Amino acid sequence: MAAWSGVRRALSGGRRPVWAASLSPEERLRRMLPPEQGAEEPSGAPRAVPPPFRAGELALVEAPRRQRAPLRALCRLAAGAALGAPGGLLLPHDSVIGRLPGEVVRLRGGGRLLVRRPSLEEYALLMPRGPAIAYPKDISAMLMMMDVHPGDTVLEAGSGSGALSLFLSRAVGPKGRVISYESRDDHHSLAKKNYRHWRAAWEIGHMEEWPDNVDFILKDISTAAEDMKSVTFDAITLDMISPQSALSVVHPSLKQGGVCTVYLANITQVIDLLDRIRTCKLPFLCESIVEVTHRKWLVLPAKIKNCKSSQTAETQENTEEETHQKDYDEIHIQDQIVLKDIECNELQKDVFLTESISDDAETYCSVPYVARPSNWQDAHSAFLTKLRKFRPVNS
Repeated sequence: MAAWSGVRRALSGGRRPVWAASLSPEERLRRMLPPEQGAEEPSGAPRAVPPPFRAGELALVEAPRRQRAPLRALCRLAAGAALGAPGGLLLPHDSVIGRLPGEVVRLRGGGRLLVRRPSLEEYALLMPRGPAIAYPKDISAMLMMMDVHPGDTVLEAGSGSGALSLFLSRAVGPKGRVISYESRDDHHSLAKKNYRHWRAAWEIGHMEEWPDNVDFILKDISTAAEDMKSVTFDAITLDMISPQSALSVVHPSLKQGGVCTVYLANITQVIDLLDRIRTCKLPFLCESIVEVTHRKWLVLPAKIKNCKSSQTAETQENTEEETHQKDYDEIHIQDQIVLKDIECNELQKDVFLTESISDDAETYCSVPYVARPSNWQDAHSAFLTKLRKFRPVNS
């Protein structure tokens, strides 16, 4: 170990660089090796540059907040339009059009916003809603339950606002098909509108067409027995208040061994569903009932308040690195939390012990960090029931 430390000091000129304290061992070794031996990219390798923003596509604007998730707004870019920003400031769309996604845009009042293209998850959370949507954390679990493949044909009962329809559209691909039933006219129109807007924005921003593979049908699924006779589904998903009324209609069209997932808000609805399956002797096995929960964590560099730090003075190299990251630090200013005065003495002890260790012992961070569960957690959204169709023995 001592010999290896000596080699590292020899490669770095006998003195460890300032940047070595905050890098992993692999990264420090890569920087110390000559260019021809390091893992460098070929000089002629093309760089993947996303297309700039254009009028008509969707843009996601983020404003940082201290110790909380950033404020996000979704807008469709149009020449001459403007978006209201926090603090009463305005973000002209013309200042975004032509820029690359991921850039920081300055407001006229001095603020800064991060502008980028939204993911499908972010669009589903920020798009206009009528009824409550199926949340992406639940949708991902439902897609795994159904084991949807490209080219599959999937039945959706309950279009809602169209969130699940969009994820199913991507999962089945251009060769697949999604048939979505909705009994309410306002929900049916909203789901079609959200789906159409996403397809149009995707085509403008990504220079390729999103598959047009969703058929929205305004009809109660419990009265669509005749429609079900002419098609076989690889999977079925039900997002309805009373899904048991649709099971007797849709189960003949589900392939043998196929999965039907049911999205229900209350556990009493799950009990009613299972009781209907039992009393009507429907050919479904309940494989699992799950509730998807995510626990968010906050891992942030600490900001010392009202106590002296024993860290060394900044060198010129440190100052240059901070200058290059000035914009980044301003955007992430919410990633700072204040330590209580009572913690300062313990912090000074930790810093002293770290600095008293010889150069042979490496430290991978230059500031203390605080890790704890976030104050803002996602609440309960739904119970997901997985039903598998089987063939009775006597049949």
